Amino acid sequence: MSGERYNPRESEPKWQKIWDERQSFVTANDDPREPYYVLEMFPYPSGRIHMGHVRNYAMGDVVARYHRAKGKNVLHPMGWDAFGLPAENAAIERKTHPGTWTYSNIEAMKKQLKSMGLSIDWTREIATCSPDYYRHQQAMFIDMLEAGLVTRKSSKVNWDPVDMTVLANEQVIDGKGWRSGAPVEQRELTQWFFKISNFAEDLLEALDGLTEWPEKVRTMQRNWIGRSEGLRLLFELVPSENTETASIEVFTTRPDTIFGASFVGLSPDHPLTTELAEANSALAAFVAECHSHGTATETLEKAEKQGFNTGLRVKHPVIEGETLPVYVANFILMDYGTGAIFGCPAHDQRDLDLARKYGLSVKPVVLPAGEDPASFVVGTEAYTDAGTIFNSGFLDGLSIDEAKRQIADYFAVRAVDNRSQGKVEVNYRLRDWGISRQRYWGCPIPVIHCEVCGTIPVPKKDLPVVLPEDVSFDKPGNALDHHPTWKHVNCPQCGAPARRETDTMDTFVDSSWYFARFTAPQAETPTIPGVANRWLPVDQYIGGVEHAILHLLYSRFFTRAMKATGHVGMDEPFKGLFTQGMVTHETYKGEDGAWVPPTDVVLESTGDARTARHISTGAPIQIGSVEKMSKSKKNVVDPDEIVGSYGADTARWFMLSDSPPERDVQWTEAGVEGASRFQQRVWRLVHDVVALGEGSGDSADALAVRRATHRAADGVARDIEGLRFNRAVAQIYELTNALAKARDAGAADISSAMREGVRTLIQLISPMMPHLAETCWQVLGETGLVADAPWPEVDPALLVDDEVTMPIQINGKRRAEIAVAKGMVPAEVEGRVMALDAVQKALEGRTPKKIVVVPDRIVNIVV
Repeated sequence: MSGERYNPRESEPKWQKIWDERQSFVTANDDPREPYYVLEMFPYPSGRIHMGHVRNYAMGDVVARYHRAKGKNVLHPMGWDAFGLPAENAAIERKTHPGTWTYSNIEAMKKQLKSMGLSIDWTREIATCSPDYYRHQQAMFIDMLEAGLVTRKSSKVNWDPVDMTVLANEQVIDGKGWRSGAPVEQRELTQWFFKISNFAEDLLEALDGLTEWPEKVRTMQRNWIGRSEGLRLLFELVPSENTETASIEVFTTRPDTIFGASFVGLSPDHPLTTELAEANSALAAFVAECHSHGTATETLEKAEKQGFNTGLRVKHPVIEGETLPVYVANFILMDYGTGAIFGCPAHDQRDLDLARKYGLSVKPVVLPAGEDPASFVVGTEAYTDAGTIFNSGFLDGLSIDEAKRQIADYFAVRAVDNRSQGKVEVNYRLRDWGISRQRYWGCPIPVIHCEVCGTIPVPKKDLPVVLPEDVSFDKPGNALDHHPTWKHVNCPQCGAPARRETDTMDTFVDSSWYFARFTAPQAETPTIPGVANRWLPVDQYIGGVEHAILHLLYSRFFTRAMKATGHVGMDEPFKGLFTQGMVTHETYKGEDGAWVPPTDVVLESTGDARTARHISTGAPIQIGSVEKMSKSKKNVVDPDEIVGSYGADTARWFMLSDSPPERDVQWTEAGVEGASRFQQRVWRLVHDVVALGEGSGDSADALAVRRATHRAADGVARDIEGLRFNRAVAQIYELTNALAKARDAGAADISSAMREGVRTLIQLISPMMPHLAETCWQVLGETGLVADAPWPEVDPALLVDDEVTMPIQINGKRRAEIAVAKGMVPAEVEGRVMALDAVQKALEGRTPKKIVVVPDRIVNIVV
């Protein structure tokens, strides 16, 4: 049998079946052991898993299997983020129902994931498109509505004219819809909102406690929440026949620069702008042009800064007799601050761009250290760093922070329009979460609109509000609006004819609480609070950094909302967070410039001399850059093909071993082949050790084997707990090398130590290559499954070094080294050194004049 190669195609399905039959990974909520919850971000059922999935779920599976071996009750579930516009569009293209397309994809992807040998509790599987799931989401919406955490209001939104739905700011890329590519428009729509802004300060402060999150993610969330302390400041309008408005209220975070103000800017949606546009067609056209772009901050930042001079002027609040023009500017948002600013071009880049475009004054009022106030000017780049206030009257000589305090005190005692002219205020960039989407394939919002009773929630006894199956997509827009009967319903209060809400929820809602549903997926309520409180927060959450802001922030809000409505007892959903890198691959192009998939390419030679040709035509292929795997560039590798050729364990091992898990990993055929060779090497080693038979053995060689074994068990454990998977793999390689070296040396009396070493090796690779581990466990004659075996016990005494390696220098040059027991007396060290062949050869028959032994450090020989 030792001559046979390990066959993963035969072994892997066998063990997957055994795990299923024994329900090895099914988790009981009443298990008294310490709970441990590991979760990877659940996938969208597109129909195929990709190598990014393999990497993500392999990492989570290592964590789950390790903690199970450590004696914990591990929850490791899987589900499907199954609603959304992509499914609706795909169904329309294929002339099928979104549900049919989605569930078919789920079936295919589940089969693929099972082929990876993941230790998942499939009895807890959920799909967000199932009424069994979204009825609880609807119930929580109603609870949140009653708790004052939901509101309905008119708002400017990004509108995709092709997909005919609202887009979140993050779904607007360079002013275009992320899927349709159509230029996004602004529209005023009545929308449903979750009041996430109520929790802005709490969400911000709590980030400091998330010590097991990457700092870059916490920073991204801090920036997104965007706390800013500033001043609400009134500018008195110079009387004008165009308006009866007496003042404009601005919000500024830089009141210290007030002496450098050169204009006041209004949002295109400011009430004064709207008033003026009614009588000014040119201004109305400018506003319309602003609305033709999205509301995303990134889009506005990149857009050319444009303004419209309204003809109005305001009195400068600190310079007597001076007035400033009032512009409408395309980069000012109505939903931040007051929708109005004062512009200080010298110290804000957007203001500077506008000022240079329209010839407005640029007066610097913050002097950088070391600059001459008489000659300092601002060119094309605003100065936004620290400095001393100058050109600012009574503020001259102050620091920025001191000037902010003093100017706030100055305005606090002055009045404009019968109000205090200035008031310190905290603002947040974070806006309420608009959840209304104008499409069919989503969770229906459970409210009814009645002309008599108003807008009221659906009674909970009538939940779920189920999507109609007989839906048609033959008209543009929301199919629920076009359905002949679904939206028509009697009011549950007065019985009069009424109308269902036809908007469905943003799919981010579906993924903002699924982790809680996994704790009791068959419960008749959204959660069983006692059970949820035992499992949550998730101990280790794993997923892509692309979800660092919205998904994670929305989940943090939703958990707080669930706490406020009695469904859970904690604020934070995820204790530990890990964001893994992407999977990359070389790109290839043919002579016609078209992308060529790796399966059609043959690589020849190595290093700089590498060339490529087409596998069937022999035509030369251009080797391009290494990039994230994507269908558009065809540099994808199909996991099914890898599993079919090499086995799942090989794919898992390569993903875990090639690079630090937080960095990108480059998929290479050579790397996969290397992982496959290691698999065969372990297989041979196991058979060779079995052939050694049983023995006792406490020789020095046996002790060395045991030391290597216990050090590996200790090190791999620490590396898995630290999510340093590639380092854990490196330690496994070291142990394998040590065992192979001991085997090849033919040392006597080591069979017992070798058997312990190989048995431990199999336990260490079990979280990473579980199928190989089970097969080897069986070959070793061990009872039960290695998946059920406890993690190897480590003897602390074997972790302590009792041997040191000392370099040997002859006339100052290193010539050899010697391993001796710690604390060995110098005379004994000297005797062993002089007996070394390498030393005698270097001495060339000469007698040393002096031998100096520094205990446990170095040996110096002078001749």
